[in-house]
Amino acid sequence: MPPGDRVALVRRPGPRLEDGLVTHVRRRPVDAALAARQHAAYRDALARSGRRIHEVAPDDALPDAVFVEDALVVCDRLAILTRSGAPRRRAEVAGVERAVAALGLETARIEAPATLDGGDVLQVGATVYVGLGGRTDGRGAAALRALLEPLGRTVVPVRTHGVLHLKSAVTALPDGTLIGRPDAVDTAVLPPVRAVAEETGAHVLPLGGDEVLIGASAPRTAADLRGLGYRTRVVDIGEFEKLEGCVTCLSVLVGA
Repeated sequence: MPPGDRVALVRRPGPRLEDGLVTHVRRRPVDAALAARQHAAYRDALARSGRRIHEVAPDDALPDAVFVEDALVVCDRLAILTRSGAPRRRAEVAGVERAVAALGLETARIEAPATLDGGDVLQVGATVYVGLGGRTDGRGAAALRALLEPLGRTVVPVRTHGVLHLKSAVTALPDGTLIGRPDAVDTAVLPPVRAVAEETGAHVLPLGGDEVLIGASAPRTAADLRGLGYRTRVVDIGEFEKLEGCVTCLSVLVGA
């Protein structure tokens, strides 16, 4: 991966998407054809923001694999392959590992018995917040700390409540301000969290500069962000939201 390259790692949804795991929401029918179109529009939004799209080979046997963020944490040029707290999702890592190798990144791995999902990892400058909930445990947070502290990062565990991942509840704006649902996290270990107008408004993906990506299901939050001076790219990912997905978990951004 050459210096200055800005990559978005993605993985297309398969025909079994409807069989994806749900934990904190009621299961609803998923339209696989509509999901494929929504994912194409999502990829296009990333490309228009200046990202080169790098695809992980799809695997129709892995219905959750489209949520590629959970299998990987990238910090500088270190790609950390995770070990999900959902055992059936651990097979997703093999395809992600091959895609990362093609980028030429250094790799490391979260080893058993630790568990860690990438959706529980929120990087804000030199601070890395790690959600402790259903998918990530204390051993996973400790393993991540051991890998990231030599890179100058401080790892802060955060308890979550009633959400799938930390980034289901809280994300960060380009200036480092946290945005989301204070009721779903242990705010004692976090800086102030700007409350959102809609639940899905908690899901914001910084694209570089003053530009952010947000789901079409959070129009009031998008308007609030524009009022703060941010440029918003809005994408409809409704079929993925039925499976507790959001704009952050459908990609891994690599490079500045």
